[in-house]
Amino acid sequence: MIWWWIFFAVVILAMLALDLGLLNRKTHVIKMKEAMLWTAFWVTLALLFCAGIYFFYGHGKAMEFLAGYLIEYSLSIDNLFVFMLIFRFFKVPVEYEHKALFWGIFLALVTRGVFIFAGVALINAFSWVMYIFGVFLIFTGIKMALNKETEVHPDKNIAIKMLRFFIPVTKSFSGARFSVVKRGVRFATPMLAVLLALETTDILFAVDSIPAIFAITKDPFIIYTSNVFAILGLRSLFFAISGLMRLFHLLHYGLAAILCFVGVKMLIEDFFHVPVAASLMVIASILVVSILSSIIWPDKEEDEVPPVTMKE
Repeated sequence: MIWWWIFFAVVILAMLALDLGLLNRKTHVIKMKEAMLWTAFWVTLALLFCAGIYFFYGHGKAMEFLAGYLIEYSLSIDNLFVFMLIFRFFKVPVEYEHKALFWGIFLALVTRGVFIFAGVALINAFSWVMYIFGVFLIFTGIKMALNKETEVHPDKNIAIKMLRFFIPVTKSFSGARFSVVKRGVRFATPMLAVLLALETTDILFAVDSIPAIFAITKDPFIIYTSNVFAILGLRSLFFAISGLMRLFHLLHYGLAAILCFVGVKMLIEDFFHVPVAASLMVIASILVVSILSSIIWPDKEEDEVPPVTMKE
């Protein structure tokens, strides 16, 4: 398995280097066609990786990866609207959004890895932790279903408050740079504040999504790789459907149902085992029903987000 870890790390680092170092070296606006191509690329790469797992480790592990990938990808979609609110709050120029998301997701690869290995260690040491995760996911799912509106308050973010405490922050962007030197003094730019807002937001979402995949598998390799492919594909998906997010106004009910489903699966695991294939079918069916329902019964209310301003 160590060779799979090495192979995976090399492939992901090579793709990230290609993305930032060659294809997106120059700051530019990501258009729909480019975003769709990148989305298709990451999904295809994830499926090819799944095929490799099937070939070397069998049907069971491949199904675990596919189910985990679908859970993480679907739950991560809820991040997209929050990302839009963050960009609007800080008034990020469209051409800088790609770099902010790139480094935000790069940091997420590290923090999610820490969460995953800590979670696996906890479960291996204390099996009853699974029951805590199950109850937590059901609670989160119910809360998500009852609260349709998503609120973002970056001005109350503790990480951003600490940033302003330790280093002065400029009022305007300096290109896509995270810091700038003025009159011999190092200043942070709003881009660094945006990066911190994206990272802390991802950490909050990871608290929900990572325990969910423990209902499918406890293999750290499967959990981490499915997480990585999901969040890497999320960045390109943001640019592909950011203008269409409100079309799927019932999707959050589907995500809530998925959280409740995996929570219940955790609680009954010792009494009744739900096969991975069945879990995959249930999750996929919930997503399809929530998306189709959103299209068949569109939201009649004008749900535009009011403009927000950054407090100086």
